[in-house]
Amino acid sequence: MATAVKQNGTAKKETATVKKEVQQQLAKDAIDNSKDTPKVPEKKEVATTVNLDDRIQRFEKLRGMANNRERLVQTLNELTKFNYNQGDSSTFYIRDASGLEFKTTNTNLIRLVTSNLQATLEDRKVELEKEILQFEL
Repeated sequence: MATAVKQNGTAKKETATVKKEVQQQLAKDAIDNSKDTPKVPEKKEVATTVNLDDRIQRFEKLRGMANNRERLVQTLNELTKFNYNQGDSSTFYIRDASGLEFKTTNTNLIRLVTSNLQATLEDRKVELEKEILQFEL
């Protein structure tokens, strides 16, 4: 390589396409390296085997949840009928296990108790339906 010297005595820089050559070499190395790397085999999802007894037990649990929902719906229907048929002659009884009894004919108290009971039962119904929908056999 001959370099030309300018009149002031400094050497002229050689203009070369080093940048292009380096880019080509790096691209070639990257392609070669990708061929050398071993491919990781795809993992197949292994289906878990469900024991028959476990499956039957889960089914029974789901059936129990469905029965609870049916009883809850029936209770709500009866309570709704009671609310619609409520008149001035309604009587509210509460009796405990030992036989003690509370009795009232106050319609405001009866409405308050039945509306709170209905709201509580409807909330429980929504919770139970969510559990049933999310249940996995």
